[in-house]
Amino acid sequence: MVSSEQRRRQLAREKFERQEKRRAEAAAARKRRNTIMGTSLAVVVLAGGGTLFATGAFDSDKATSAASSPQAAPTQATPTQPAAPTRKPVDGCAAPAPGAPNGKQFKTEPAMTIDPSGSYTMALDTNCGKVTVALDAAKAPHTVNSFAFLAGEQFFDHTKCHRLTTDGIFVLQCGDPTASATVPGGMGGPGYKFKDENLTGAAYPAGTVAMANSGPDTNGSQFFLVYKDTQLPPNYIPFGKITGGLDVVQKIAAAGTLEGSSDGHPMADVTFNSVTVSKG
Repeated sequence: MVSSEQRRRQLAREKFERQEKRRAEAAAARKRRNTIMGTSLAVVVLAGGGTLFATGAFDSDKATSAASSPQAAPTQATPTQPAAPTRKPVDGCAAPAPGAPNGKQFKTEPAMTIDPSGSYTMALDTNCGKVTVALDAAKAPHTVNSFAFLAGEQFFDHTKCHRLTTDGIFVLQCGDPTASATVPGGMGGPGYKFKDENLTGAAYPAGTVAMANSGPDTNGSQFFLVYKDTQLPPNYIPFGKITGGLDVVQKIAAAGTLEGSSDGHPMADVTFNSVTVSKG
């Protein structure tokens, strides 16, 4: 017999997957609309003798932000927007280091430069504390290689963790250079995508670090940190394990979301002061 707790978790997973499907469909619609708008804008700008610089299309990653409710129907834009919820101080979190994401974009997945048989460590230096991750280069070489490349380009520095889920799914999502304390995020990436790997038997116990995506073979830069055992389908590349600082992520989760919901911006304004990947 299925227990009430198992049933609750099953319903939470099903709800999560429904939300993800709706967000992916909405993101695809936005992308089509933006393409049309961008084409029109280019005509206007060129007609005036100017130039238009594009940094590349952004993806909608699988675990996108839920700060805007999926049940809410689109409404006509109004001249003014409601005030953002008030952010409260979170113990152990300081002001982020000054700076902004560098906005770099890359056309293709980087060439393989790591040693798949080697050991690699990723250090996430956040304004709420440091998190260290042992990367699994043997099972997820393309993912680890991508993170080593992007970290070397300071791609993650000053980016924010834009999503926290606290019911059924227990993850903190990061890695979108376009996200902010008020912009939901979920669309940003490095400009390239790479294929899935290490999905056979994938599981997501506490401490797992895995990729977010918008479907098969759409991995970019967004990833999530699992702070409590979570059941998800094996669709997200697990590529590392938290070896230090899990308590930092759990403290961030305990503070809840800015919106007061079980899926939204973290109350803590979690920002990467720096992200580094080193061998050994």
